[in-house]
Amino acid sequence: MEVAPSLNDLVTTVKGIGKKAGEQLESLKIITISDLLLTFPYRHDDFTLKDLSETPHNERVTIEGRVESEPAVLFLGNKRSRLQVRLLAGKHLVKAVFFNQHYLKDRLEPGTIVTVTGKWDRGRQSINVSNFTSGPKSEQANFEPVYSLKGVMHQKTFRRFMRSALDSVAGLHKDPLPADILEAYKLPTLEQALEMIHFPKSPAHMKHARRRFVYEELLLFQLKMQGMKKIRKESDKGVIIDYDLSKVKALIASLPYELTGAQKRVVNELCAELKSDARMNRLLQGDVGSGKTVVAAIALYAAITAGFQGALMAPTEILAEQHAASLAEWLEPFGVTVAFLSGSTKGKARENLLERLAVGDVDLLIGTHALIQPDVIFKNLGLVITDEQHRFGVEQRRVLREKGINPDVLFMTATPIPRTLAITVFGEMDVSVLDELPAGRKEIETHWMKEESLHPILNKMQAELQAGRQAYVICPLIEESDKLDVQNAVDVYEQLSTHFRGRFTVGLMHGRLHSDDKENVMRQFSEGEIDVLVSTTVVEVGVNVPNASFMLIYDAGRFGLSQLHQLRGRVGRGAAQSYCVLLADPKTEEGKERMQSMTETNDGFVLAEKDLELRGAGDFFGRKQSGMPEFKMADLVHDFRALDTARKDAEKFLASDEFWQAPEYVLLRKQLEESGALGNERID
Repeated sequence: MEVAPSLNDLVTTVKGIGKKAGEQLESLKIITISDLLLTFPYRHDDFTLKDLSETPHNERVTIEGRVESEPAVLFLGNKRSRLQVRLLAGKHLVKAVFFNQHYLKDRLEPGTIVTVTGKWDRGRQSINVSNFTSGPKSEQANFEPVYSLKGVMHQKTFRRFMRSALDSVAGLHKDPLPADILEAYKLPTLEQALEMIHFPKSPAHMKHARRRFVYEELLLFQLKMQGMKKIRKESDKGVIIDYDLSKVKALIASLPYELTGAQKRVVNELCAELKSDARMNRLLQGDVGSGKTVVAAIALYAAITAGFQGALMAPTEILAEQHAASLAEWLEPFGVTVAFLSGSTKGKARENLLERLAVGDVDLLIGTHALIQPDVIFKNLGLVITDEQHRFGVEQRRVLREKGINPDVLFMTATPIPRTLAITVFGEMDVSVLDELPAGRKEIETHWMKEESLHPILNKMQAELQAGRQAYVICPLIEESDKLDVQNAVDVYEQLSTHFRGRFTVGLMHGRLHSDDKENVMRQFSEGEIDVLVSTTVVEVGVNVPNASFMLIYDAGRFGLSQLHQLRGRVGRGAAQSYCVLLADPKTEEGKERMQSMTETNDGFVLAEKDLELRGAGDFFGRKQSGMPEFKMADLVHDFRALDTARKDAEKFLASDEFWQAPEYVLLRKQLEESGALGNERID
């Protein structure tokens, strides 16, 4: 008696797939029957018969017709040929033209019924044939799958293998999705979905099958992410930071402004986590100017009132210095000892600081990556905050975290991340969002103008400078050439220096300056010694010069939306009305849409969603460092609703006893275990 194959059997056990075909499939990373069935088509060719009177010009069309003329072949040299014949399709007499297919001549005798597919030329009443079948249409499938193949494997052969594989395991599929989920979301079973995706009978079949595979893929991904979070919270115990609530309230009351609703919400989230024994692993993302620093200050102070030390690491010295100045201003009146450590802290001053830190005389240490050097030892580190976390490597963040015994960890970023990406790339972290700007902040006026408008733009800049304010002028990085890049900025610097000579001071910052020189130029600008700063590099995220009220961005089309928004956020930090002018002449619709979006909203989260929509998930973070999961079927931009549903379901499952014990969840549990998300835990 013949034993039925299983999904994990080698693909060569399928009828019709021999050793040679098995090797070809192996080159496509197809080893088992399951690998073959889960190789989805990237499109389906539609061979549904169409009425030519309703078919637009240049559209791909399939018609069935009777040959009405003798086929005529013209040889064009270089082994090229043109075969032409007249077909009667319904009431249309059309020319069917075949290039380099003269061998079909004998199959196109007058009176023969044929089916052809190709591009319809409405004016010439002709079809440029790409697909030909003898006989009427009814003998051919309406939709044919097209797979991403390479080497010698042909579509027709691959389809035949797929058909044979589906037939060989019919009735043997164990569905990882329980029946109640399939019922609740009206999803097909695994067996039905495989048939529908590979050999659909209608567009509705394709859509139905795709919905099932998208949900399944995103559910497994979210189970993995939420599983990692659950195991971390259960096994990676943090310190209980029993802070003094009355002291924290006194600090908040002393601030010169009231916290926004979003700041209050996030402070409550952080304080609740400090008091719990679960180790904090949270991402705080906020729009430009949403007040992350004051939230960080409150959390750090809470930890200090409980007898712990705090650490805040920023990517650049000037940003770290700004944090140190702000936090000292807020916290020193409450008896907190704030210290600053960077690569510039040398000799006795450094030795003295490290001694005080080790014995607990320093409550809060702020600095650059100098904080992660081996000789930086804390007495009792309770909370670690990393600002602009994407600027540090995983290893740097780990070293800082290990300076304490399981300290709570908060990552901050001013780069708004679309929600869909936040729950995928940072899915194992808790995410807090500051999505509200402090009261009294004036919206930055943004204008998109063309190069010929430079004169009135400079007049506007001059008016701002005459009012005692400062301006940024940004030139894009021209990546192909450092020289071009610097020259670009030098040219603009020289033009503006000439334009404002004797009236205003113009400074220059570019990629070839030594880091000390960059810091020096930024410091001069911060202190008002430079009126106009021309820069090629992205001016540091977080750099705070409240007196800067005007920004001009040359070749704005070279920047992504999120980058433009980050740049714009360098102005609008004081009480004065601020302006951002985008100089750009985009040639594409997408480029025009980017500029238009910038003029319509100051909301970084709205722009981040738009950027994701325009550029796609892979490009949003940059391909190399995206950390983006690769999905066979799901698309994070278009399937965000399914992602959200999968996230909620995963949380619900992991929190329920039924998921861990009921037999209908066994396959989902097995896949979760095999993913490694649960560490060394075993599931019975």
